[in-house]
Parts: sequence; C-alpha cells; structure tokens
Amino acid sequence: MKSALIVFVGLLALSLADPNLDAEWEDFKQRYGKTYATDNEESQRRAAFEANFNAIEAHNLEATNGQHTFTVGLNKYMDQAEDEINTVMNGLKFDSSLPKTGMKFHSDVDLADLPTKVDWRKEGYVSHIKDQKACGSCWAFSATGSLEGQHFKSEGKLVSLSEQQLVDCDKVDLGCFGGLMDHAFDYIKQNKGDDTESSYPYQGIEGPKCLFKAKDVGATVSGHVDIPTGSEADLMKAVANVGPISVGIDASHMSFHSYKDGIYFEEECSSELLDHGVLVVGYGTEDGNDYWLVKNSWGTTWGMDGYIKMARNKDNNCGIATSASYPSV
Repeated sequence: MKSALIVFVGLLALSLADPNLDAEWEDFKQRYGKTYATDNEESQRRAAFEANFNAIEAHNLEATNGQHTFTVGLNKYMDQAEDEINTVMNGLKFDSSLPKTGMKFHSDVDLADLPTKVDWRKEGYVSHIKDQKACGSCWAFSATGSLEGQHFKSEGKLVSLSEQQLVDCDKVDLGCFGGLMDHAFDYIKQNKGDDTESSYPYQGIEGPKCLFKAKDVGATVSGHVDIPTGSEADLMKAVANVGPISVGIDASHMSFHSYKDGIYFEEECSSELLDHGVLVVGYGTEDGNDYWLVKNSWGTTWGMDGYIKMARNKDNNCGIATSASYPSV
C-alpha cells in the first residue's frame, strides 16, 4: 500500500509539471549532470526545481525594478527544497550561550585610517574555491580558510589545508553533522597541526578512522582570537589588519541558496540564529552600498564563482559579525 501511494504521488507530481519549463529542466539536468534513480524521485526534484525557478524569476524582476541589490539564479542546488539544503549543507553549530574560548580581539586603529577596499585574494592569502558536497562541514572549510591565510602571512607560502582531517579527527565537532570554527582551532592546536589537502584529500563523508600523519602537517595553531560579538567595526579592523576571518552567518534562505551576484541583503535574516560557516576575505563599497567579500564552500557554480558580496553596515545583517574569529600561528 505504501509503495503504491509513493508511485501515485510521483505520477501526480509529474502530471502537474509545467510543460513550459520542459526545456529549462532538461538543460538544468544536462548542465549539472543530474540523474535520478526513479521517475518518482525525478518528479519530486522537478517540482522543487519549478518552485525555485519561478521564485528566481520573480526576484530578478523585482531586482530590475530596484527592489533588491542582488540577483539570484539557477545552480546545482535548485532541485532541492530550502529545508533540504539547510539540513544537508548548513552545519554550523552556533550557541550564543557557550563561553568564548579564544583571546579577545582589540584594536586601537581608527576606522577612518583603514583602507576603503580590501581583497586578500589579490595578496595570495586565499586558496581555490572548494566544495563541501552533501556534508555539513562548512565549519571545517571556514576554519582551514582562515588558517591558510594566517599561515601565508607568517610563512609567505599558501598551503591548501585538509578539511577531511577535521571531519574525521576532531571529535568535539560532529563531522558532516556540524561543528564550530573555534572548536576546530582548538583541535588543531592540541593535535599540533592540520595536514595538507593533498596528503589528506576531501571525501565529503566522515571516514571510519582518523588518518592524520604528523609528517604531512601543513600548518599549526598556537591559539585563536574572538572578535567582539556583533561589532562590524571590529570585524572590519580585523579583516583589514589580520587577513581572512572565519564567520558564522544565517544562510537559511532560498535567496542565499540561489544567490548569483550583487550585494546580498536579506530582510528576514537573523543576526543570532547562525547555521553556516564562511570566510570573509575582504570588503568594499559598490554603488554606494558597503559589502563584505565572502568565500563560500559550495563550489564555483554557486554565486560569483563561489563568492558572495554580503551587506556591510546594515545592522549586522545575517549575523556576519556575531561569531567571528581567526587562528594565531
């Protein structure tokens, strides 16, 4: 009876598919190499795709009319519902009640003395865009990103570091089921290093055992620094003077999942309920709007080749300054 019901639901969804989107659906599947095990699965994915496609069209029409400062578009996630993406991809385990474990950031630098634009990619601090795949390991990518920057600053050499080691070996965090960047910094300090990505490559699943090898360490951590909660001014000082900074954000909205370009501002974003770890690699101003330049870990087909510009000085939109930190090396 249950299997018959599933088949019926699948056939119903297929019959309700919009024929005007047949070409777009076929192009989407071909572009992103999508295949589905059953007709029922495909019909469910088609329904999610159509809902997202229509939402994208509506948003971009509003953007054309000046209602938004960013546009959205199709990417490989657009055959998934919002809740599904959040469950699988957004693995930051942020709890505002937990005590900070790092040193407190302090800077006497005046904001007026900071550069108006910073992009650490141009200075060699930032590795290639990575893809966490269907694993809630964003926290690991954010942590390695800031450590890669600080290691480069200290040693003059950019070394891509292993997220898989953090997923497999950091037992305070939960691998593909989430974690926190500060915990990752603590683990790397206690472990006396994180291996290189080439020696311990990413798999997108939690391995059966820890495969850390001391001889393959690419960078070490002596501690970490926490930036005052909610202070975009302090985050700006840190980004300008320290380098790329790990941050948590609210990335639970389809507008983020389908982001394409422009300066992302989401009115419904929370500054307290954070679910995704990313890396701030710079900041600037565009058409009079301030932004943070942010590296994501969802591959190059998402956003601006893997990056997003997020609203800056907009009341800590999406909580970008709520949980920010970086490692000391």
